Amino acid sequence: MAVPKRKVSPMKRGFRRSADALKTPTYAEDKDTGELKRPHHIDLKTGRYRGRQVLSVKQDD
Repeated sequence: MAVPKRKVSPMKRGFRRSADALKTPTYAEDKDTGELKRPHHIDLKTGRYRGRQVLSVKQDD
């Protein structure tokens, strides 16, 4: 049976549990399209980030 060699320190335990305190992701309204998007992320529909064209957008025909 596996037994831990050493006690897990409170600091290491806190590092492991830090993700428990995360809140739901926030969304910001896009200035150009008005749709909700994650802040600091590329808008995949338009391919724009901070007013610049970063990705080429595929055209559905």
